[in-house]
Amino acid sequence: MSVLIEKDVSLKPYNTLAVEVAARFFVKVQSLAQLKAALAWAQQHKVEVFLLGGGSNLVLTADLDMLVIHLQLRGIEVLDEDAEYARVEVQAGENWHAFVQWSLAQGYSGLENLSLIPGHIGAAPVQNIGAYGVELKDHLESVLVYDRRTEQTQRLSAEQCQFAYRDSLFKRESGRRVILSVIFKLPKQAHLQLDYGQLRSYLAEQQIVQPTPQDVSRAVCAIRAEKLPDPTLLANTGSFFKNPVVSAEHAQQLQQTYPHLVSFAQSDGQVKLAAGWLIEQAGWKGVRHGDAGVHAKQALVLVNHGSATGKQILELAAQIQADIRQRFAVELDIEPNVIGAIAAQA
Repeated sequence: MSVLIEKDVSLKPYNTLAVEVAARFFVKVQSLAQLKAALAWAQQHKVEVFLLGGGSNLVLTADLDMLVIHLQLRGIEVLDEDAEYARVEVQAGENWHAFVQWSLAQGYSGLENLSLIPGHIGAAPVQNIGAYGVELKDHLESVLVYDRRTEQTQRLSAEQCQFAYRDSLFKRESGRRVILSVIFKLPKQAHLQLDYGQLRSYLAEQQIVQPTPQDVSRAVCAIRAEKLPDPTLLANTGSFFKNPVVSAEHAQQLQQTYPHLVSFAQSDGQVKLAAGWLIEQAGWKGVRHGDAGVHAKQALVLVNHGSATGKQILELAAQIQADIRQRFAVELDIEPNVIGAIAAQA
């Protein structure tokens, strides 16, 4: 099977941070056969490969002297269901939020807290996306991948995916496996996660006493829309830093100095801190260095006001990291993947 390989293609439309870099070679694939053909072309021409989905979790720092493969596999199929659960297979190129809304419309729950997260299905397991007390792994049954090393397809269970906080096997062995589809096991009887104060407050303000999954989804969408800029209006990658996890002792020391510290106790005895709160307390909210800036409503989000480069975004991030380290003795890790001259992905 042949595929259309384009040359010198701008990736600005394909990354939500709207960084202007170019791919030396670019191809769109809509099937496993096309993917194999594209990979074979790259091997034949001795060109490295970069796999691109929705582009919502990327910082591109330079032109890519690679073959960029844009995954566009589509389709949603209910494999089976009973009175309690439905098993649904979703292809990697489907839009995440659209799938969440589809699942709710079918009467399936579990993903409502993950509404309005940008990106495609295929990228969701890489980061083990999460929000408002729910993570992808909570309802993921398995992932179908194409292993570039063995040149075979393989179905990995949730356990085999080695999920952790914003982490997975796919992130640690970046580029080896191409995610083709994901199977979710979704409950029909809702077990709502309402532990986050913002969520409860919003529902209370709306006088919703017994919320449905759809109510929770609408609440999450409203909260996210108020704080997180729409990438089509203001370019961004969503949360730029992971929420740091510190020892209980460290958190207690910070609490003494900062009584309003936002923190969440973890099951292992450690404490997760709100990175956005730390950044805002340090005075970075709304700061702008050229076209690279910190969002005026949510300090956790770095934005591109126009023509910022990936390098400029990272320079601003490094300044924030250094300040948080000096003020709070806390390390902030960058959440999106950095790609280009600084960190290339094979």
